[in-house]
Amino acid sequence: MTIRFRAASVASMALVLGLSMAAAGCGKYSWGTLSAVKSFKDGNLLYAQKEWKKAAEKYEAVVAHEDAFTNFPQLATAYFFLGNSYDQLYKPAKQGDPANDAYIQKAIENYRKAADKNTDVAWKKSALQYLSAAYGSDKLNDPVKAEPVYQEIIALEPKEPGNYMALAKLYEDAGRYDDAEAQYNKAKEVKPNDPSVLAGMAGYYNRQGDFPKTIAALEQAAALEPNNPEGYHRVAVFYWDKSRGDFRLSASEKKDFIQKGLAMEDKALSLNPDYMEAMTYKNILLRLKANIAPDLKIPQQLLDEADRLRNKVIEAQKRKQTGKG
Repeated sequence: MTIRFRAASVASMALVLGLSMAAAGCGKYSWGTLSAVKSFKDGNLLYAQKEWKKAAEKYEAVVAHEDAFTNFPQLATAYFFLGNSYDQLYKPAKQGDPANDAYIQKAIENYRKAADKNTDVAWKKSALQYLSAAYGSDKLNDPVKAEPVYQEIIALEPKEPGNYMALAKLYEDAGRYDDAEAQYNKAKEVKPNDPSVLAGMAGYYNRQGDFPKTIAALEQAAALEPNNPEGYHRVAVFYWDKSRGDFRLSASEKKDFIQKGLAMEDKALSLNPDYMEAMTYKNILLRLKANIAPDLKIPQQLLDEADRLRNKVIEAQKRKQTGKG
């Protein structure tokens, strides 16, 4: 799942907000709210220093005076930082400890308030993403409660394919494979020409052991970026892995996959003749082909070409190490 604001950037944002509050001056607020405004600024500074417990205390002082605020747009953001402070204090390894478990419940409560009260789409989405992560497999592992949160994120940004892919991963982890595939298809519907969506689908099909759908998605992704050698190389790697690792393949199937892998590496090398990864895998594929070639003359020709590619890669690596390439 993609989180909009990573821990470091959230801390930076907290510091910026704290400084902006200081710069804004006190004239905007009544005397009764000034202590809460100061608590927000102090909480942001403590948050930026990763003093989670102390920061939470300051944010609690802010939200405790919610009814007193008439003009404090950062209030909803204070709920987010309060939730994340508690989230940072929670340790999955200590699950079952009452004090530790209380942290994640407080995180959930405040992420929910941040999402409900925030009018800024970016912050609202971030709060929902962190809320869904709290229900994730590495924390509470509660996909039933996570699912409606993902649906909220999708409703917030229905044209963002990553939202559907995040829900697909939730379904996959829960063993709901038909639902997972449906979400990947929705991601493709909203952005059919996005190679990353097709790559995500390929990863899903590969985990399901569906090689034909994996390859089809990868080849579609490569076709969307015809001048990018990495797309063709990625397809070749999957053909290589299948041909050398699946002992159920017939001789003709293995030969076909090897040849298709070589064709993909040739496309990659036609775009970038010095693409070392493509040369490396073409070398390996040529050796696989030599092992199954029936003609005694052909294997040596294949091995000679493989050796040439191997030597070229070795020389390129030497130049790179010596700083000459």
